Amino acid sequence: MAQQYNNPNAQNIKKRYAILAFLKGSTAPLVLYVKDPQALYDELVSLIQTQKAVVVEKETDGPIKRVCFLSNQLAAVAIQEEQYI
Repeated sequence: MAQQYNNPNAQNIKKRYAILAFLKGSTAPLVLYVKDPQALYDELVSLIQTQKAVVVEKETDGPIKRVCFLSNQLAAVAIQEEQYI
């Protein structure tokens, strides 16, 4: 009984981070996996603060390989931590 809580894969759990970009008028966020999520987060936050419409185009490491959107369409940005084995 106690062994079911002693997960042998617990030491194999890794973390990865994704940037969630919430666009105006969209029901689901863009989930972007990049090498430096904090840098992308900071860049997108600064674009939200300027409210200047510029084209944002990024290459990512996840299922979405390349993305492009207007910065004035960003409603919110978040960093999400995900655990995987």
